[in-house]
Amino acid sequence: MPAPVQTAASLVTSQLALLRQLEWRVRHAVENVLSGEYRSAFRGRGMEFDQVVKYTFGDDIRDIDWNVTARLGEPYRKKFIEEREVSLLLLFEDSVSLQFGSGAQSKREALLELAGLVMMLGAVNRDRVGFLHASPAGYKLQEPVRGRGQILHAAATLLGQTPPDLSSLNSQPSTGSFVPWRLLAKAAPRHSILIWLGDFPPRIEPEGWSVLSRRYQTMGFRVDDPWERDLPSDRILTTYDPVAGRLVNLNGASSAQRAAHAEWAAQREAAFSRIFPDVLSRLTVGTNEERLEALVRFFHRRMAAGRRR
Repeated sequence: MPAPVQTAASLVTSQLALLRQLEWRVRHAVENVLSGEYRSAFRGRGMEFDQVVKYTFGDDIRDIDWNVTARLGEPYRKKFIEEREVSLLLLFEDSVSLQFGSGAQSKREALLELAGLVMMLGAVNRDRVGFLHASPAGYKLQEPVRGRGQILHAAATLLGQTPPDLSSLNSQPSTGSFVPWRLLAKAAPRHSILIWLGDFPPRIEPEGWSVLSRRYQTMGFRVDDPWERDLPSDRILTTYDPVAGRLVNLNGASSAQRAAHAEWAAQREAAFSRIFPDVLSRLTVGTNEERLEALVRFFHRRMAAGRRR
C-alpha cells in the first residue's frame, strides 16, 4: 500500500512542531547567552540621520561632522535616529547539491534548520521576518511579517518547501540564475538584513549584487558536509556525477583526487569571500556541528568587532 501523500497544509503543520522546539532553544539562548547582542550585532550603523549636535566626551568619533566642526571651530557630531525594529529577509537558494549528505543529515536539512533558527531569533526579538525560497522549479516570496504566530507560519512554510528534483541538475546552470534578483531588491525595506543561505559553488558574482549590497546589510550562511572539507581516506566515496549522469566511485586516498578537491575548495571559498568580503558577514557550519551554538558565536564575533571599531 503506497504511503499517504502529504499536502502543503499538512507539511506546514508537521514543521510547526519542530519550530516550537527550536523556539524554546532560541529563547533560552537569547535570555541567557545572547542578551542584547543579537540586536546590536545586526543593527550596526544602519540608522537614519537626525541632526548635528555638539560632540561630548565619550561620543563615537566616527560620527564627527568635520565640515560643521571646521566652520564653527568646535567639534560637532551627527546624531542618528535608531531604527525601532530589524527587518530580516532570508534568501534560501535551494539547489540540488544541497541534498548531498555523507552522514545522518543532508546539507539541505541542516541549512533549513539554520534558517528556522534565524527566523525564530527574529520572532523572539520582535522583528519583522520574511523569506524568498528560490529553486530551479520557481520561487516563493513571503514579505517580512511581524508577530510570533505569523513568523512561525512563515518559517514552517519555508521548511516545508519541496526540494528540487534531481532532473534539474542538467537543466539549470550552476550560477544560481533561478534566483529572481530584481524582485529581491524590492522585497524588503531599505537597510533590512538580507541573509543568503545556499551552497555557494564557485561562480561569478550575481548580476545586480552590488545594488543589493548597498540596499541591504548582507550576510551569507553556508553548510558544509564533512566529506567536502576532507575526503575520506579509509573508504571509497560513491557519489553522483551530474555531468556523466551516473554514480562514480572516488578513492579518497588518490593524490590527484585530493589535489583536485583542494583546488575546488579554494575556488569555492574565494567565490564566497568575493560575494561577502567582510569575514564577519560569512558563516560556515558543518552538518555535524550544533547550529545554534554556531549562530551564538557568530553574533558574539560581530558584537566584539563593533566594540573595537
